[in-house]
Amino acid sequence: MKTILLLLGLTALSANALASSEAAWAAYDKSVLASCLKASQLKGTQAIGSPAQFDDQVGYTALLLQGRYPQPHMKNQSGLELCLYNKQTKRAAVTEWDSVKSLKAR
Repeated sequence: MKTILLLLGLTALSANALASSEAAWAAYDKSVLASCLKASQLKGTQAIGSPAQFDDQVGYTALLLQGRYPQPHMKNQSGLELCLYNKQTKRAAVTEWDSVKSLKAR
């Protein structure tokens, strides 16, 4: 009986150990933001909202970025980028995401 109680207690403790703390999530979000900002082609880039956490099987976190195009022909026009952060490699990739703006107008 004591063995069963001991096993149950250890199981409960190990489940808590696997859960990430708020501080760990904040540090992760900070590294996602830093990587995404570094990968961005926009100037004055800011995150819109919080990172979207995909399941570990997918392996990515998504973050929407907003800033201004630096190219002279873009005339400082605002733009959006979607950043995908690879959890395994800890690298970010961005793509233009201005089509989202047209969805808001509908």
